[in-house]
Amino acid sequence: MARLQRFAWQIPIPETPGNASCADRQKTLTSRRVLYLIRHGETAWSLSGQHTGRTDIHLTKKGAQDARNLGASLLPANPSHVFTSPRQRAQQTCALAGFGSIAQIESDLAEWDYGDYEGLRSAEILQKRPGWNIFLDGCPSGESPAQVSDRADRFIAKCRELEGNIAAFTHGHFGRVLAARWIGLSVCEGQRFFLSTASVSALGYEHNSPVINLWNATQP
Repeated sequence: MARLQRFAWQIPIPETPGNASCADRQKTLTSRRVLYLIRHGETAWSLSGQHTGRTDIHLTKKGAQDARNLGASLLPANPSHVFTSPRQRAQQTCALAGFGSIAQIESDLAEWDYGDYEGLRSAEILQKRPGWNIFLDGCPSGESPAQVSDRADRFIAKCRELEGNIAAFTHGHFGRVLAARWIGLSVCEGQRFFLSTASVSALGYEHNSPVINLWNATQP
């Protein structure tokens, strides 16, 4: 994990007591399983602040380079399973990070469907709808908070059936909901988790309880 330590991306792992029972040791193994949450690299729309849901947009030159750098940081984690959103920006990030050949496309990792707000900036939306908050209000002709929460819950349930570390290449708003639901918070609490492009977060366990080990780690 040396590369991770370079960026202070250390993930605490509990030690197994020498006199632990087989059941306790199995619980410790479970607590070591980590879901690495990776937001895709920079795009022209993420840079401009435009809401990018269904629109398939590629990475910028910087976004592509950041994705390559992610690979060097993630490889020591040795994920047993890799999933990516079907959107090109997430698939491209996954491939440039070195995981394209083993990744599975997971539709539940897609970004929030912004409906009528696709391509708009927050300031433009607020002019039309003062006080709007996506985590509370959702998007007209798009997804509601409950629908996005259900997608996050399905993916979490899938992950908890798997053995070994998992890497998931996804998006900003959906990633924030995923983190909130991982630790049992409502979807609206996702607004409290800021998530940068080309960032790595780690969702894991402590004493068999879901925790956030690491959040929004980016390279300097």
